[in-house]
Amino acid sequence: MRQPIDPSERFRLRRENARRRHRRRRVTAFAVVALAATVVTLGARFLPSNHSGAGDEGAGTSGTTTASKPEEKPLRPLPDEIRGVHVTMALASLDGKLEEYASMADQGLNTLELDVKDENGEVAFRSPHAKLATTVGAAKNYYKPGGAVKLARDHGLYLIGRVVVFEDPVLSMKRPALAIRRTDGGIWTTSAGLGWTNPYEERVWKYNVDIAAAAARAGFDEIMFDYVRFPSDGDLSAMVFNHQVKELKAETMVRFVKYARSRLHPLGVRVSAALFGLAATRDLGIGQRPRKLGRYLDAIYPMVYPSHYSPGEYNIANPDGDPGRTVAFSLRDFREKLRGRPAKVVPWLQDFSLQHTYTLAQVQAQIDSARRAQSAGYLLWNASGVYTDGSLTAP
Repeated sequence: MRQPIDPSERFRLRRENARRRHRRRRVTAFAVVALAATVVTLGARFLPSNHSGAGDEGAGTSGTTTASKPEEKPLRPLPDEIRGVHVTMALASLDGKLEEYASMADQGLNTLELDVKDENGEVAFRSPHAKLATTVGAAKNYYKPGGAVKLARDHGLYLIGRVVVFEDPVLSMKRPALAIRRTDGGIWTTSAGLGWTNPYEERVWKYNVDIAAAAARAGFDEIMFDYVRFPSDGDLSAMVFNHQVKELKAETMVRFVKYARSRLHPLGVRVSAALFGLAATRDLGIGQRPRKLGRYLDAIYPMVYPSHYSPGEYNIANPDGDPGRTVAFSLRDFREKLRGRPAKVVPWLQDFSLQHTYTLAQVQAQIDSARRAQSAGYLLWNASGVYTDGSLTAP
C-alpha cells in the first residue's frame, strides 16, 4: 500500500511539472516565430516593388503598417454655469427664430438645447450618416444643422442636441419588427396612441445613435438622450418584447448609454440623458436608475417640474405651489445617488404654467434651489418656447 503523498510535496511536484511544460512551449514558440520571420524575409525579396495594380484585391493598403485607432476629438469646454432654453425643431424652422434665441445671450443665455429627434419620431434634418431616418420618412428639413452650429459658435453658445429615443411613432409604424408589440400581435401604443420601439432591440439603438452621430459630425457639443426608459402609461400588461433579455430594466438602459458613449465620445461630444424628477427618490420601474446611468454619462438632466409632483410628495402639500422646496428635495436625492459618479447634474426647470401661474418669482425660486444644490447649471422648459425675462442672468 502506497503512503499518501504530503499535500505540500504534491503541490511542489505539480509546480515543477508545469514549469517544464512552460519551458517546452517557450522553446517551440520561439522556433515557430523564427521560422515565420525567415519565410517573410525571403518572400519579401520576390514581391514586386509596386504592388498597387487596379485589379489587386485590397489595393491601397500596406502590409507593413498596422491600423491605428482614430484620435478622439477633444470635448468642448462647458460653460461655468449652464443657462439654457429648450427649442423645438418647429420653432427652429421659422425664419429668424434661432437668431432670436441666440440674441438672448445678452440676457445671460449661454446654452441652446435644440431638438434633433422629438417625441413624434421626427428628425430635424436629413443626413447621409442616418440613412434609415430618411428611408422611413422620419427625416425632415426643419433646419440645417451646420447653420445652427455656426449660429451657436458666433454667439458663444454651447449647443445641446436632444434625441428622443424609445418613444417613436414613426419607426415603430414603419418598421413593426422594431416596435413593442401587443399580445394580439399588433403594435403597442400608449394611452395617447403613440408607438414605442423595443428597448431590447439593438437595431433601435443604432438608429438613434446614428442620428445623434449625424448631429455630432455637424458640430453639436452634446447629445442629450430623452425617453431613455421603458413606457410608463398605457396598458403595460399587454406589451410584448421581442429579443427580451433576462436582466433588470436599468441594466438594459445602461447597456444603451454605454453603446452610445462608445460611438459618440470619439466624435467629440458629451453624452447625457434626461430623467424623471423622481428617479432618484425611488425606483419607478422604467429602467431609470441614476447611479447606474451616472457611471457612463457626462451629465444627467432631472426633469424636476414642480407641477408634475403629486400632492404630499416630499411632505409638501402642493408641490406646484412651492417650486423652490420641491426642486430642492428632488435635487438632494439626485446629488446623493450620484455621489462619486462623474455625471454632472443639470436640472430641467419649469417655465410654464399649469395649475399655478409661474412668474419670475417661481422660476427664480427653482434656480436658487438648483444653485444651492451645487448643480452645474439649469435648462428652462417651455413647449411654446416663450421664456421669462430675467430668468437667465448670471449669479
